[in-house]
Amino acid sequence: MGRAEARRAQQGSARRAKAKQKKSGIRRLFTWKKILGTFLGVCLLGMAAFIGLYLYVDIPAKGNEDAGKQANVFKYANGKVFARGGKLNREAISLSQINVKVQHAFVAAENKSFYHDSGVDLWGTARGILNTLMGHGKQGGSTITQQYVKNYYLSDEQTVSRKLQEIVISLKVDDKLSKSQILEGYLNTSYYGRGAYGIQAAAQAYYRKDAEKLTVTEGAYLASLLQAPSQYDWQNATPTGQRLVKQRWAYTLNNMAEMHWLSPDERARQKFEKPKPPKPMPGVTGQKAYILEAAKQELFAQGVDPKRFDAGGWTVTLGIDPDKQKALEKSVQRKLTRDLDPGKRKVDGDAQLGAASVDPRTGHIVAMYGGAGYPKHYRNNATRSDYQAASTFKPLILASAMQNHAVTQDNVPITPNTIYDGHNRRPVVGGTIPFAPPNEDEHDYDKITVQTATNNSVNAVFAQMGADVGLDNVKETAVSLGMDGSKMDVKPAMTLGTMGASPLQMAGAYATLDNHGVKVTPTMVTKAVHSVGGVENELKLKDPIGRRVLERRTADTVTSVLTGVVNDGTASEAVKNTAYKAAGKTGTSDDDKSAWFVGYTPKLVTAVGMFGESPNGGAQVTLKGTGGGGRVNGGGYPAKVWADYTQSALDGNTGGDFDLETDMGAAVPPTTTPSPTATPSTPPSPTGTPSSTPSGTPSSPSGRPSHTPSGRPSSPTTPSDTASPPDGGVDGGDTTGTTSGVDGGTGGTGNGGTKGANSMPGFN
Repeated sequence: MGRAEARRAQQGSARRAKAKQKKSGIRRLFTWKKILGTFLGVCLLGMAAFIGLYLYVDIPAKGNEDAGKQANVFKYANGKVFARGGKLNREAISLSQINVKVQHAFVAAENKSFYHDSGVDLWGTARGILNTLMGHGKQGGSTITQQYVKNYYLSDEQTVSRKLQEIVISLKVDDKLSKSQILEGYLNTSYYGRGAYGIQAAAQAYYRKDAEKLTVTEGAYLASLLQAPSQYDWQNATPTGQRLVKQRWAYTLNNMAEMHWLSPDERARQKFEKPKPPKPMPGVTGQKAYILEAAKQELFAQGVDPKRFDAGGWTVTLGIDPDKQKALEKSVQRKLTRDLDPGKRKVDGDAQLGAASVDPRTGHIVAMYGGAGYPKHYRNNATRSDYQAASTFKPLILASAMQNHAVTQDNVPITPNTIYDGHNRRPVVGGTIPFAPPNEDEHDYDKITVQTATNNSVNAVFAQMGADVGLDNVKETAVSLGMDGSKMDVKPAMTLGTMGASPLQMAGAYATLDNHGVKVTPTMVTKAVHSVGGVENELKLKDPIGRRVLERRTADTVTSVLTGVVNDGTASEAVKNTAYKAAGKTGTSDDDKSAWFVGYTPKLVTAVGMFGESPNGGAQVTLKGTGGGGRVNGGGYPAKVWADYTQSALDGNTGGDFDLETDMGAAVPPTTTPSPTATPSTPPSPTGTPSSTPSGTPSSPSGRPSHTPSGRPSSPTTPSDTASPPDGGVDGGDTTGTTSGVDGGTGGTGNGGTKGANSMPGFN
């Protein structure tokens, strides 16, 4: 070994010696004996602290003060009391009044070890405390005994000290009371949603029966509710909430089978049954019930805990104007209900109507009509969104076209004056899926402007426009205006309004147009104050007036176009001779199952929807023959109710003129005499290829076509752009893609509407 190798070896030995010395120092500091001793010391201190806490904390002499709960007060916009409610809804019953299998359902759902545990789940509680310390909010893991202690003696406060109190009291309660007494107390104090405290109130709220008559499957649903009463209430739950509560229901029954509380055959026979719709507050019926439920759901959506709300102490001011509300109810009576005779005509018993009226400047809902009223009809027709919007959706396609600066297949900007081919069953050019929708009554148009196509709701034009704009762009615009994107399939038929929508949603979309493109979200609650111990806390509500979603020129141009529907189009018959300026759009869906008119003045937006609903099961049915007439369309009853209500609601005030920043549309008077249009051409074959692109030339500044588009060989039976639609033409359509009644007529109430074989959906 040379000198260099020897030196390196010596240095290596020195390093190893130093490391060994350091390691020995660490071992002396952290020996296993010291670690074990520290652990045992901490455990002893914890035990001593817990023993001290156990000796210090006792079972409270009485439960929390439910008797001191206050009522909730609802007020009109003018400050007058609308209704009172919110008294604690509870009726205690004995455990013997509850079916044993229903008792077992709650144990299976919440605490399978209940009958043999000590009243506390140490691991679950430790996890809950840890999550609380980490700021993760409310956590599960409590036994039935712990939940009973919290419900009866303590509160929902999420603190470590409260959790420790819960543990100690639960251990003492488990030692003092029998399991039957604890389970009885738990079932009677739990909150089930719908303002129901205790299983008896819950049985009435969800199934209209006493608790002793609950079935196993009903008991399993109520037990499943306890995890999230508001989110799991079937009537108000989202699709996700409904899926989760069904999973929870199945989990409960599976646990019962596992615990041998249900035989395999009994488990297999259990079928999920939807609970009944919510009942109104005691003494609240008619339209008040719909309005109060809508107000409560709005508050819950803004973060108010349903249990906290139902406990009382709230003063809620609504945007409802009592005079407008009364006017809306009377208009429905005058223009619809008086015509109905269910004893004479079965179809009259299927007719439902919903309406929502909104102030476009504030976003406040000033009037709402939900239907025949509780208890005759529980579902609020103003907020339901299971019926198709039909042709009330078409103005949103035009809005999307202008907002996105879309062009036709000929690269011509889309405006109210752009010319399209309106031939019946004209195949759409440029789409990804073949689509050739019929016009109403198979009515054929030649080259027509977008304005005329809107007046007469020409399906061929809007189907092509949707392809020109791009269906994804159309959906994006509709969602920005307040429609529910989850109900929109991005397919060509969406241009005819095949998606579900509620009158409230449509009122919001059109209110945004009326508000020059600034988003309006219709809002029922204008102020909510909670009073506790004399201290008032006002809830910070979301502003119903949001950001700009459409350029002003776009929104104002669509409004200008829609004045033509009222003056010269499908709504003109019902809305004629009115003293106010108005804009709007009709709509009628598949087989006349829904009919719409959404209209507005400069100061008031109102959506009226009429729906065919079978009293037996609520299936969608046709409205044909309602009131002893023929087909029902948007220009009929809905437009008549709208016109009568608007006249009364404005109370002699014409509402002024629309302040429009546009030089296009029906509201802009022409400055030149338009050239005559070409004579119409022979309609193309449904499967043929059009001989020309769907659009024409750009318009002149005057608001009329700059020249007459060339046409194909004329047909004397086909109307030109300037011809009036046939009398009695109405809306309609078939969303199934098989046969349909279609639109394009004047909105009269006469019979009509042929069905074409193998046609696509068609709506007014």
